[in-house]
Amino acid sequence: MGRTPDQAAGATHGLSTACVHGGDTQDPATGAVMPPIHTSVTYAREDVDGHRGWFYSRVGNPTRDALERCVAELEGGAQALAFASGMAATATVLELLDAGAHVIAPVDGYGGTFRILQDLRPRSAGLQVSFVDCCDLAAIGAAIRPDTKLLWLETPTNPLLRIQDLAGACALARRHGILTAVDNTFATPVFQRPLEHGADIVMHSATKYIGGHSDVLGGLLVAGTPGLGARLHGLRSTTGAVASPFDSYLMLRGIKTLALRMERHAANAQAVAEHLARHPRVGRVHYPGLPGHPQHALARRQMRGFGGMLSFEIEGGAPAARGFLDKLTIFTLAESLGGVESLAGYPATMSHAAMPAAQRRAAGIGDDLVRLSIGIEDVADLRAALDAALG
Repeated sequence: MGRTPDQAAGATHGLSTACVHGGDTQDPATGAVMPPIHTSVTYAREDVDGHRGWFYSRVGNPTRDALERCVAELEGGAQALAFASGMAATATVLELLDAGAHVIAPVDGYGGTFRILQDLRPRSAGLQVSFVDCCDLAAIGAAIRPDTKLLWLETPTNPLLRIQDLAGACALARRHGILTAVDNTFATPVFQRPLEHGADIVMHSATKYIGGHSDVLGGLLVAGTPGLGARLHGLRSTTGAVASPFDSYLMLRGIKTLALRMERHAANAQAVAEHLARHPRVGRVHYPGLPGHPQHALARRQMRGFGGMLSFEIEGGAPAARGFLDKLTIFTLAESLGGVESLAGYPATMSHAAMPAAQRRAAGIGDDLVRLSIGIEDVADLRAALDAALG
């Protein structure tokens, strides 16, 4: 598996230590080990020309700043920025582009990213988008045009858990002067740090594993250089999609146990994936920790763990998948992922409902596919619930 989470290259401390202490988030005024929730919108200035670091909460907030310092350290980046949602963070990356720019994105990525790239930004900003198999470096290379300005990667992908070669893709983009952004939501900085592989920007839907308790909506960007961080900060201040002080506090609270939770998520997911792979009613299990996964070797090189997400195909097609979900206990049928509780989703009508059916099937997302977010419950209970629902 390569490095353990506590041996990440370039980290000032091990990842587990950085999750607890990263960003020096204690309150210097009181010694509080968790920063207070600063709800003030505006701050008294020293004079008309100066301030004490904060002047208006859309631009900067002490609670949000503490979260951002911690996340920047976890990802090994120059600057982190917290947003009201993962999609707000994604939209801000697109604000870096001039009207009419060309973007390359995965054909099998998250449905919300597909929606903004396929439907919204081509209409509102004239963006041109090529959806390609980003697990194939040759396909990425063939899609590059003179006006290509952004390569958007997502690894592992949602919902097929495919793995993209970050070092290879980022090097290819850099040779052509193309910015690379990576959705690192499924892996988290505990299991993968894209900036180490040459990425320019890392994105997280912090609603998921960063928050970890299904009680906060948030997004994060981490820039690899101060200049890029300053550009993104300026764009966020202009568009205003900032994380609130309370949501920033919840995200920071979630990070304190991130390394510990990810260890349990991954251990449970590995056990569940192996169990499902042996079940006679299961056609194929998509989990990078399985030796039969097409990018298993790459995942072992690139990641420090395989994560808590998996998907699988049920023999019998859509009726069997729907019947399974109707019978499933312990797992909650719900949107989202990455919380301490196990969730089940049906991509065809949930996470990827905005993708046309033909396009969805072409990407390998069939009507027999079920996605599972494996929680931290006793794994024996999870296996028993799955067996009961599969019959």
